This record gives sequence, C-alpha cells and structure tokens, in this order.
Amino acid sequence: MIRVVCKSKLKPDVNVEEYLKLASEVITESRKEKGCFMYTLHGDINDPTIFATIEEWEDEEALRQHDNSEHVRRIVPELRKRRESTEMNIYKVLI
Repeated sequence: MIRVVCKSKLKPDVNVEEYLKLASEVITESRKEKGCFMYTLHGDINDPTIFATIEEWEDEEALRQHDNSEHVRRIVPELRKRRESTEMNIYKVLI
C-alpha cells in the first residue's frame, strides 16, 4: 500500500470556497479510480488556508495511473496556481 500526504497553504488572496470546489472534483473522480482506497481533504483547525490531502493507493502503479489521469492533469495545475506552498510525501507501509 502507498500513502500520499500533501500539505498545502493557499495564497492570501485565494477564495477558499473556489479552491474547495476544484479540490472536490479531483477527490470525487479520484475515488472512482482503480486502486484508490482513500482520498480525503483535511483542513487545519487553526488556519483555514492550510489543507492536507491524504491518499491511499493499492500500489505505485495505481498512483502512477492516477497522476496521469485526465482530471489530475486538468485540475491540479489550477490548484497549484492558488497555493503559496506545497509539501508532498509518498510513503510505503513497512510494518
């Protein structure tokens, strides 16, 4: 199993609701993909401009296919334009 954790901070002038609408489309479509076990978006309790996406994938091939999917290629660049910073980490289960 592969887990992806992506933490993002929005730019100060970004409309949070607009960002969430775009993110919602990515999440809805990603959950339909083969090999996707979980895909969730979390908001920071203290800062409404910080988000964490947590994904679980069957294997690296499922994640690769996801990264090349139409909805990711179309929407993720739009999300990135609205972010001040992004940190993404990809993990595999060890124990």
